[in-house]
Amino acid sequence: MIYLDNGATSFPKPKAMLEAVYRCMAEYCGNPGRSGHFMSMKTGEEIYKARKNLGKLLNIPDPSRIIFTGNTTGALNQGLQGLLKEGEHVITTSMEHNSVLRPLKMLETKGVEHTIVKCDRTGSVSLRDVKAAIRPNTRLIVCTHASNVTGTIMPIREIGELAHRNNLLFMVDGAQSAGSVPINVVELNLDLLAMPGHKGLLGPMGTGLLYVRDGIELEPLLPGGTGTLSKERKPPKEMPEGYEAGTVNAPGIIGLGASVELLLQLGVKTIYEYEEELTGLLDEGLRNIKGVTVYGVEDCRKKTSIVAFNVKGKSCEQVADELSELYGIAGRAGFHCAGLAHKTIGTWETGAVRLSVGPFNTKKQIKTAVEAVNRISKGR
Repeated sequence: MIYLDNGATSFPKPKAMLEAVYRCMAEYCGNPGRSGHFMSMKTGEEIYKARKNLGKLLNIPDPSRIIFTGNTTGALNQGLQGLLKEGEHVITTSMEHNSVLRPLKMLETKGVEHTIVKCDRTGSVSLRDVKAAIRPNTRLIVCTHASNVTGTIMPIREIGELAHRNNLLFMVDGAQSAGSVPINVVELNLDLLAMPGHKGLLGPMGTGLLYVRDGIELEPLLPGGTGTLSKERKPPKEMPEGYEAGTVNAPGIIGLGASVELLLQLGVKTIYEYEEELTGLLDEGLRNIKGVTVYGVEDCRKKTSIVAFNVKGKSCEQVADELSELYGIAGRAGFHCAGLAHKTIGTWETGAVRLSVGPFNTKKQIKTAVEAVNRISKGR
């Protein structure tokens, strides 16, 4: 199997990560922060180590400002629902995942308004249009770092500068960029950053995190046991314990920490440059096939490792099935939990096939994928 579905989850996983998960569960997996014995304390120490490594990777000065969640969806909901109040207004874009758009729709019932800024057919957003959407009651701008449909990278540094010039908060969905694109939360003007552990960060499923800049206070989304202030019924708001109620996914977080150590050794910039080269081969190769339409920006320096396309005369589901069954190539077809993004790029009625590159793919695999699509387009 040639795995080109890294936009959904990365594969294969690093051996060091698998070993760290196994070692935790087999040797010391106590409940962190709940007891004073060796196993509990060892687990807590390893989780802190993971938090610290993530702080290094993202240039987060205080690792305690990282909240571990089950996934990006949980992180985005904690940020949006924990921050916004009745009468406030949010700006977002038409290229967002439903993990942003659905919480904002739900928050309408609580008196929170939002404006969706329309992007162009490549999935790019205009800074001028974002600025024009600002209202007196705007509190937050939230947008994806890179589209999960087209890979298009948004100008988040500039949007962050715009937000701060207007005394607004800026939140970014890093689902398709974390681990694949260098991220420095200070340089990029990020106030909140949500991301998964299982995609570009190469960790296990069931892991995610939310960075919250110092000085921002959220209402805990999930009140419950935190291992602190147990006599109090009111949920604590200390970071990060007050936002990690219940038993955390300790083996998953520790495995994620091991993957992040690997990323620190390799360098995200190195991974980005390698994936950019592979994505360029895939994007250009598909654009040169008659009857194939590729969506998003052509300049692979302005996108992550995602290529979305359709083959004339075939549904996206049929193409994905043929890639899998006839050529052993794993991709994804449909609307990618981002219907409005498909409406933006012109695939509202059809959806699209998405192939997404990872750091373990090779040039040979990309060439095989291009040739497979070529054969499918010719009905072979």
